[in-house]
Amino acid sequence: MLKTIPEVIAKARESLNTITAADAAIKCKNENGIIIDVREPAEFTEKSASGTINIPRGLLEMKMLQMHPDEDLAIFIHCATGARATFAAEQLQRVGYKNVWVVTSMLDDVCCVF
Repeated sequence: MLKTIPEVIAKARESLNTITAADAAIKCKNENGIIIDVREPAEFTEKSASGTINIPRGLLEMKMLQMHPDEDLAIFIHCATGARATFAAEQLQRVGYKNVWVVTSMLDDVCCVF
């Protein structure tokens, strides 16, 4: 039986850390973490939160292992709606990152906080 994307995301989030943009901004600063925007570069250029790193979802695992090989690094992932961020967080956990968070707020909220 096929599942809808919202169903897949809801199931995935059961095993992921989720956080609001406001709480992520505080936690990221306190833990010296990074904020990753997993949207495509054109989307990121059009509108993005300050202090975020753009690594598109399709390149995330490879780039992260090269750029940030610390498995305990606090990583906060966001996108426009949370769908790509959820899938990206799953992948980072699969490769061994232990402190991964999905920012559940919409992009406008993230841009206001970070």
